[in-house]
Amino acid sequence: MRLPFVSIAAAVTLVATPCIAQDDPQATAPAEASAPSGPPQLVLAIAVDQLSADLFAQYRRHFTEGLARLQQGAVFPSGYQSHAATETCPGHATILTGTHPARNGIIANAWFDPDIDRDDKRIYCAEDARDPASSSRQPVVSAEHLRVPTLGGWMKRADPRSLNVAVSAKDRAAMMMGGRNTDAAYWLTREGFSTFPARTPSAGVSAVNRDIAGVVARGEAAMELPAWCAARAGDVPVGGFTIGKGRFALPAGDSNAWRVSPRADEATANVALSLVDELRLGRDNVTDVLSVSFSATDYIGHSYGHQGAEMCIQLAALDRTIGSLMAALDARGIDYVAVLTADHGGLDAVERLDRQALPGAAREGAELDTDALAAAVTARTGIAVAGGPLLLGGVQGDIYVSAEVKPREKARVVRSLIELLSGHPQVAAVFGASELEAAPLPSGSPQDWTLVDRARASFDPERSGDVVVLLERAVGPGRASPGYVATHGSPCDYDRRVPILFWRKGLPGLEQPAPVETIDIAPTLAAVIGLEVPETAFDGRCLDIDGSRANICGQ
Repeated sequence: MRLPFVSIAAAVTLVATPCIAQDDPQATAPAEASAPSGPPQLVLAIAVDQLSADLFAQYRRHFTEGLARLQQGAVFPSGYQSHAATETCPGHATILTGTHPARNGIIANAWFDPDIDRDDKRIYCAEDARDPASSSRQPVVSAEHLRVPTLGGWMKRADPRSLNVAVSAKDRAAMMMGGRNTDAAYWLTREGFSTFPARTPSAGVSAVNRDIAGVVARGEAAMELPAWCAARAGDVPVGGFTIGKGRFALPAGDSNAWRVSPRADEATANVALSLVDELRLGRDNVTDVLSVSFSATDYIGHSYGHQGAEMCIQLAALDRTIGSLMAALDARGIDYVAVLTADHGGLDAVERLDRQALPGAAREGAELDTDALAAAVTARTGIAVAGGPLLLGGVQGDIYVSAEVKPREKARVVRSLIELLSGHPQVAAVFGASELEAAPLPSGSPQDWTLVDRARASFDPERSGDVVVLLERAVGPGRASPGYVATHGSPCDYDRRVPILFWRKGLPGLEQPAPVETIDIAPTLAAVIGLEVPETAFDGRCLDIDGSRANICGQ
């Protein structure tokens, strides 16, 4: 018998979640029952887009619901997205593939293929570029570019009855966590949460979409500012407007304001729970996997930065949303193992950083603008081609030489670009593709990796640029505008460091501050559920998370 769909907001009335005193981060929840024997019925893999280890450390003592319960399990506060390309697509791809971008092929949110037979040379990470209907701006959504299986893919190979489900406001997050063979995948579009055109939308998801449409149509009042957030509120002028005191009032009909608010995360959780019920996830003796990526922290981080009232309200709401999702799974009697991490961290608005003991924070110089950089290369080399000699979406990351540049002139363009950028005060390092291809793949603790190590972990000779550029610490986006005041994507630790937390009922708690990597998550979960995979399946290692004498990794 199928259980009725119960919204996340209502789920908290079904079962109480453990509550931890706000003023005591070490307080413990009521004692859990002993850990269930055997594999869990469900893997709940949670990604919080742009939740840096710094944000987690700053706010963790205030969490009282889901993020508090997760802290009662195995906590790794110094996890690493160890590669340099700290963007949404590469970060999500590491979590359940257990591999670096250099191996899984997801080197960025987008890359260029100068030789592709279409006017749009930009390739979106979650599109099927083989489809004539696809473009980087209007993609035919697909996980085609992901070169390795995800955990869900390995599980389905072992037992086809295992269900692999992924949900996010972002299509690329759902694709990278679910992989190529999902049983259900949903992401947010203008019409609400949508899936692949060939699949029939779920009745439960359609109900969530109707709820979203109703909220957007009528609007909502500003959200309450928790008392402990009051110290975070304060106006910060940024390019003719201010940030720092927003409370997410929703004007009637403003779907973008709905998306850039905690409401997007709550709807994502409601979609996930509807699929738990409709697909009966975790209801049999075969382990299923449910990947849920919450995107609002990223939307809000870009729009308002990290240190204002806006982010404080968001993290308080995220805590409640995750708590309600876990409570709903409890109410259904599902034995699940949960993991939470992030795809990357982020940089606060440089105008606020300048006030808060980081006077070196600055916006990217105009001379590093895409058009300005291409013009400078043309001026230095005399090589002028239609559309300019370079293909790039921004100076940080990969830069490609246009296919219009003659092969014998390409080396001169690359050399000129490297010389131009090497002396720039906002550039930390610049590498040619040949240098990165020759470099060994990095190993050892990710906190000790050099810049070339970090860039090498993101490098794919078939997809990466002819030149890879890494900017200096605390260099923000060049132009601030409403909705875009801060960013990520650097090789700095504020972008690379993320929390990693595992929880299962009865799992003894532990906290290990030593660095681990997000590529360690998939092999750890494989050990928990008893999944056998080839020894070479993962780049990461299994983490012994149970805190007992027994080693779950079998070592």
